[in-house]
Amino acid sequence: MPIDPAARAASELPLPDEAARAHSTTLARHIDAEIAASGGAIPFSRFMELALYAPGLGYYSAGATKFGEAGDFVTAPELGPVFAACVADAVAPVLQQLGPSAVMLELGGGTGAFAQVALMRLMELDALPSRYLILEPSAQLRERQRAQLFERLHPMLFELVEWVDGPVPHDWNGVLFANEVLDALPTPRFRIHGSEVMEQYVAVENERFVSQWRPADSMLLQAVRHIERRMGRALPDGYTSELLPQLPYWIQAVSGGMKRGAMLFVDYGYARSEFYAADRSDGTLRAFYRHRMHDDAFAWPGLQDLTASVDFTALAEAGVAAGFDFAGYCSQSSFLLGNGLAGVLSRIEQIEDNAERLRRTGEVKRLTLPGEMGERFQAMGFSKDVEFGAAFLAGDLSHRL
Repeated sequence: MPIDPAARAASELPLPDEAARAHSTTLARHIDAEIAASGGAIPFSRFMELALYAPGLGYYSAGATKFGEAGDFVTAPELGPVFAACVADAVAPVLQQLGPSAVMLELGGGTGAFAQVALMRLMELDALPSRYLILEPSAQLRERQRAQLFERLHPMLFELVEWVDGPVPHDWNGVLFANEVLDALPTPRFRIHGSEVMEQYVAVENERFVSQWRPADSMLLQAVRHIERRMGRALPDGYTSELLPQLPYWIQAVSGGMKRGAMLFVDYGYARSEFYAADRSDGTLRAFYRHRMHDDAFAWPGLQDLTASVDFTALAEAGVAAGFDFAGYCSQSSFLLGNGLAGVLSRIEQIEDNAERLRRTGEVKRLTLPGEMGERFQAMGFSKDVEFGAAFLAGDLSHRL
């Protein structure tokens, strides 16, 4: 069956060019073929996985520009050097505790902007890792990162960078860092229907992707009931949301054989009671296309990002279940303030170029103000045989979990 993504695309979205539309149609047909081979429907989590990561076709696997003004969204490291410098200040004590053999692993790498600033700042702090690993699924982004870091880093620093295809396969000590990674994990979606828990599936009708709701499997069912027990209340009839029952296994996989070290996750989301609040009854799934946020997950497969907010209570449970100690949880604003932002502001004040000083000041505001990224994004850390809790002392929110 031919699939026409344009038949589903939100009317207010800018029309992709001919090549992009052809790319989206190719991916849509690929998804349609898997739906047909699966008996007429696939779980939404599988649809999301294909839309984002299908080799050579998915949003994060193909070559379209994603970050910055020319892409679909802007992440904190792409705004400027402030975010990465503060993260470096936070993890430097961990790397120093671990000694010269410590490794740093970044999940995803964006344009390479984070790695560039972080390595330079870690050198200033005398906390360089022995290797800086980037786990990046997109071949196009790997090349972009490689080019940027080769051009902008001192050769000594560039030699520390290595691109890997998976988690560290052997025992290691170091720091794992992930910014806006959890929100892009393919997520199941559920709906309460009377006394039943239903799972969203994706089928094809009249050349369009459509939703179907089927009884949830035992893993998703038990995960929903776990949430209800922990909150002390049942979710109401019709309540629809997202849930990652596989999160503990993902944490175990990406941390690999870490024996000593820390993990730091920064993303947008909520503690569980807020994530599953009564007024958030349609979940947190959203699509981003050319800096427009909308709710049509089926529009232009491969050309738009699909994300869901993070349940930070679930993340805390998953990290502890993976054998780590919970280190702390706070807003992005508090995290930056507690990890070197005062020094960054002092350096900004000394910039003689007025335009550059204003740009850096605007960057700080966007990262920290409540109406921008400051409260919507949060940071959570875990540790194993190292001290990492000090990074979260400014505005700790662990009581909300």
